[in-house]
Amino acid sequence: MLIKRKSIEADANSKAGPSRKKTATLASLKQLASPKQRKPKFAPVTLSEQFGVRYLHFGTEWVQGAMRISKPDWIELEYAQQMMAWMLFNDKPQHIVQLGLGTGALTKFAYRRFAEARVTAVELNPAVLAICASMFKLPASDARLNVIEMDALDYVNDEEHHGTIDALQVDLYDATARGPVLDTPEFYQACAACLTPDGIMTVNLFGDHPSYARNLSAMHYAFDTVISLPEVHDGNVIAIAFNTTPELDIPALYERAAQITAATKLPAKSWGNGIKAWQAQQ
Repeated sequence: MLIKRKSIEADANSKAGPSRKKTATLASLKQLASPKQRKPKFAPVTLSEQFGVRYLHFGTEWVQGAMRISKPDWIELEYAQQMMAWMLFNDKPQHIVQLGLGTGALTKFAYRRFAEARVTAVELNPAVLAICASMFKLPASDARLNVIEMDALDYVNDEEHHGTIDALQVDLYDATARGPVLDTPEFYQACAACLTPDGIMTVNLFGDHPSYARNLSAMHYAFDTVISLPEVHDGNVIAIAFNTTPELDIPALYERAAQITAATKLPAKSWGNGIKAWQAQQ
């Protein structure tokens, strides 16, 4: 869920534009997030290409991911790059998990970058799994990489996964792009349970939409600290949630950011800028 682009096979999405709301109070969380029975309805998976970049859509103009064809392991979109901001706090993760595969950009990057880590990707839509393998250069599962066809909710609720994840990346959107499809306090509590004590979760949110306040409130309910980076693209905001409140040493973060950029070319200094700006507002 990202910027708007026409897909090859679909016309523009006709949904009403989003509007911003203030963060909901914790007391209202249960009403905002009443449980619903999950019945997967998969929209058609469609593609478009422009200027050497291949885009994934779910039958609408909303972009679900992108890959520069000449650099298949590079993270092309800025919001997806920000999803790696947990690297500022952990340079030696043992287990990285992605909920919602998209084009596999984050999964591929983590797999190539962290040679000692296990990398797991969880995706419910079998068509996404197939097209990532055929059109987005997703490598086959091996001893370190495990790509699973599974509901993300079932994955985080499985006690076998609790306490096993160092970095959890959550990007769960459907064709409507109206906010994450999983956004309850219970879901984020299960995500927190899956993390190690010092584990970190990054989540792609849609800042200019009512779902933003709901998700932030639910995350604050489940995590010690939640940091929001500045908005990018057409409203994407990356939230960084910590199981244990970190000590924000800004000079040390900038030093670490410089190391990340030197090694990966990711714009990590901007992540430090965002964290510094958030800290100044507290």
